[in-house]
Formats: sequence, C-alpha cells, structure tokens
Amino acid sequence: MIYGYARVSTNSQDLAQQLAQLTAAGCVKIYREKISGATAERPQLKRAIGALDEGDVLMVTATDRLARNTRDLLNILHAVKEAGAGFRSLAEPMVDTTSQFAEVIIAVLGIAASWERERITERTAAGRVQARARGVKFGRKLALTAHQQAEALDRLAAGDTQRTVAALFNVSQATISRLIGR
Repeated sequence: MIYGYARVSTNSQDLAQQLAQLTAAGCVKIYREKISGATAERPQLKRAIGALDEGDVLMVTATDRLARNTRDLLNILHAVKEAGAGFRSLAEPMVDTTSQFAEVIIAVLGIAASWERERITERTAAGRVQARARGVKFGRKLALTAHQQAEALDRLAAGDTQRTVAALFNVSQATISRLIGR
C-alpha cells in the first residue's frame, strides 16, 4: 500500500497541490500536517510511519516536506526501513529506498534540506530587521494605551490598589504590577 505524507509550515499555506500530486501518484491514504519541518514532533508523521507494514511505501512530494535537517531525515528513513517499508519522493525520482544507491542520495538531499532551512532562517531574520527599520512593532499589542497607563499610575499614586485599578481597566493585576515595574 502507498501512503502519502503532506506538510506545510503554517496554517496560511495550502496542502492542495501536495495532495493532488500524492493522489495522482497512487497514494491510498495521505497524512497531512501544518507544522514546521524544523521540529521532529509531528504527530501525523508518526501516525503515517506507525501505519506502515512490510512492503508498504511512504511517499512525499519532496524530501524537504519530510525533514529539514539530515539527522531528522535519516531518523525518519530508519523508522520507515524498520517497518519494512520503502520511501519515495516525487520531486527526486532517484530517491527510492528500495535501491542501495538511494541512501547516498538521501544523505545529500538531507544536507541540502538543512542548508535550505538555514537560508530560510537567514531570510526571515533579515526581513525582521528591515521591518523594524520601517517601524513595525513585534510582539503582543499592549493591554493599555499610553494614556491608560498614565491614568493607572495616577490612580495607584492616589492610593487605589492594584486589584482595583486592574478591574477598572479590565486587565489582570499582573499587568498593573508590570506597569509599576517599568
């Protein structure tokens, strides 16, 4: 039986293209996930590997959908092999773990995937730097505006308790406490 595994990194990305490719390639069941490939904790991938029996095949559209670093890729492929199953990548047709040459190709592809992950990290960091330079604020929005913060501090100075001030502005007491600490 041929099982497929499709993964995208974020909820804003779409699995449709991968699903269409895997279905066209004959996958009977496709496990899907919207989680970063940089993490080894992927429940649907574990389910897919757990479903494999002797002679089955786990198929992906590209090896970078399976893993982004060599160690994870090799660990996943070892688990597939332990189940007695094979592995195939549609984007890299030479990657078929039923041949001995494939292990060399898989190691090289794992290294390439790791480099790609580093490039993604570098591009993301550069994008953040550019955004900060344009004045984009990162992180959570403040619970209180600057005017509300000043009013809260005035009330505290006037003798109101943190709990009272927090209730007045509909925020937690911890928010008011942090305001004092600034």
